[in-house]
Order: sequence, then C-alpha cells, then structure tokens
Amino acid sequence: MTVRRATAGDLAQITAVRTAVEENHLSIEQMAERGITREMIVSELTSGILAAWVAEEDCKIIAFSMAYRDGGQVFALFTLPGFERRGWGSRLLDEALAWLKANGHAEAWLSTGRGTIAQHFYERRGWRIVGDAPDDSEDVVLLKTLE
Repeated sequence: MTVRRATAGDLAQITAVRTAVEENHLSIEQMAERGITREMIVSELTSGILAAWVAEEDCKIIAFSMAYRDGGQVFALFTLPGFERRGWGSRLLDEALAWLKANGHAEAWLSTGRGTIAQHFYERRGWRIVGDAPDDSEDVVLLKTLE
C-alpha cells in the first residue's frame, strides 16, 4: 500500500470512499447541500488552498485525507469499510498535519461526530475537544497543537 498526494483525477474514488462510510455518512446529495461538490473540490485543489492525500491498495483508493491551508482545518479523513485499523488513517492524518505545519500553522482543528469512533481516534492522538460545532449540535470541535 502507498500514500501519495491526491489529484483531481482521484475524486471519483475519493467520493466512493466518502459515501461508503457508515459513521459520519453523507450522500452525494447531502454533500452538495453543504456546498461540497466535485467542482468546488477541483477548484480548491487547483488553487492550492486545499490539499488531499490518498492511501492505495492494488491501484484502488481505500482512504483519504484533506486539509485547508488558510484555516488550518483537517477537512476530511475517511477509510473504506473493511480497511480500518491498519494505520492508514494515522498516516494520512500525519500528512495533513505536516502540510498544515509547513504552511505556518501552530494548531490544527477539525469537527467530528460527538461520541464517535472518529472522536476517540483523534483523542488518542492528542486532540482535545474545545467546544460544539457551531453549525451542527451533534458535532464537536477538536484542536491539536502541531509539534
């Protein structure tokens, strides 16, 4: 398996991973309602304000992460069901955090579902809850100091 920087050409497989997850699931329609469309992602990847990484096995994307340069946000980290607990989420998170640090951030933040496996994943890696997500009362905001 390999981890590499994602390109716009990876978006179909990235979307397949995103829509396959059970926890924090969003359909393509639900993502569009939140303004998350293929066009938006391509535009932001091209402009450089968004970066993404993928983990591949046998030329198939099985996990991905995304981060926003300007806001210091880890925007996405998802693993295809059946490929969890193999370390790929940690590696992809490390890539996003290293990129944010290289772009001048001393801290990174993200939001995730309250009481979820994802929340516990982040907390085990040193993230701390700093409050409720302003746009979703079921989500919490977590913060991590970048070392």
